[in-house]
Amino acid sequence: MAAPRITKVFAAVNLGSFRVSAIIAGLTEAGEMVVMGSGHRQSQGIKRGYVTDMVAATHSVRDAIERAEKMANASVQSVWIGCSGAGLASTTAKVEVEIGGRRIESDDIEHLLIAGREVIQPDGRTVLHAQPAHYTLDGADGVPNPKGLHAERLAVDIHVMLADGAPVRNLKETVENAHLRVEAVVGSPIAAGHACLSSEERELGVALIEFGAEVTTVSVYAGGMLLGMQAIAFGSGDITDAIASAFGIRRYQAERLKCMAGSALASPADHREMIPVNAPGDPEQGAPVARHADDKNRIPRAELVSVITQQLGVFTDEVGRALKALGFNGKRGQQVVLTGGGAQLPGLADYAQAALGRPVRIGSPPTMLGLPPGHATPSSSTLVGLMLYAAADPVDIRKIGPTWGPTQSYSGLGLLQRIWRAMKDYF
Repeated sequence: MAAPRITKVFAAVNLGSFRVSAIIAGLTEAGEMVVMGSGHRQSQGIKRGYVTDMVAATHSVRDAIERAEKMANASVQSVWIGCSGAGLASTTAKVEVEIGGRRIESDDIEHLLIAGREVIQPDGRTVLHAQPAHYTLDGADGVPNPKGLHAERLAVDIHVMLADGAPVRNLKETVENAHLRVEAVVGSPIAAGHACLSSEERELGVALIEFGAEVTTVSVYAGGMLLGMQAIAFGSGDITDAIASAFGIRRYQAERLKCMAGSALASPADHREMIPVNAPGDPEQGAPVARHADDKNRIPRAELVSVITQQLGVFTDEVGRALKALGFNGKRGQQVVLTGGGAQLPGLADYAQAALGRPVRIGSPPTMLGLPPGHATPSSSTLVGLMLYAAADPVDIRKIGPTWGPTQSYSGLGLLQRIWRAMKDYF
């Protein structure tokens, strides 16, 4: 069977606090996304989603993209990058214009979106996205494309993602120093939402919690668009640090214990099970002996689970406060979706469901041709979502209409133009 013909190639880089990942994918003639190559390496120079060492971070980006290029047998010049720090904030705005009962044309939609630029209030911050979410015709909302329909009034809801300017510039410069052009900086809740949420969930109302290594983002969707989000300076790496501190061991040992034997749920057998701190092949001499360990440097699994659940209590408390602040209640749906690397902890969905009092599921990227098993997990939701977002060719109102100004008021010349178009339509 012949390989599908690739019509367009996309590349993305996600600069996480635990690892930097890169992916190269192609869009086929049939509109299918095919993963051509991927690569990742341990993150350096990035803390809590912020660049703290540009040289080290650039090296991580260059290494990850080179591994992806080698696997794909192709080189890329531009990438889409994800952003989870930088003081992300989300807001929505609405703009409405008179149509006068006639048929809506492309020009009307363009003028409406240009008029929408006026309602963006960045207050000195950087605008990452300014996208039309859905349209409303005479009070009937949820219209995907109003062209060709008749209406008295046409309105649009615009979703705006804001970030602090300096951290975003640091992210872009880090990638540009790796000899890559930045197509766009995409907020991680937007990317993860593309990878993990169905259109029905976004319509009914859902909370998406991306549990990263050092940052957790809590975002709320309803009516088909992202309504708000908050970032929490807590991640799965904080659980690793708590384990290392509790048992007096090194971080890499604590991370291994968490991944291999950790759980969010306790069981009666935990008190009888002893877990080796050292992995097979680890040097015995010079290695730290864990607190509460036996003569073979093993610790009770119950104590490990106890440390994990104590930290998860802090995590769910913070998430609960964020959901309350975002107004996530029964009117906007109950479903919670957990994704990100931290979401891979066994039993986390059940623990979070009991703590938050809402149904919780683990969100993973969709199955894609060529996607390695290592990237078909919650830890790669943002990375895969960046590809899906790029392929969707999102509209940004700031890039519409090269000759139109940011302000559209229907008086004077603008009113005459609308009258002239109406006369052409009806006479």
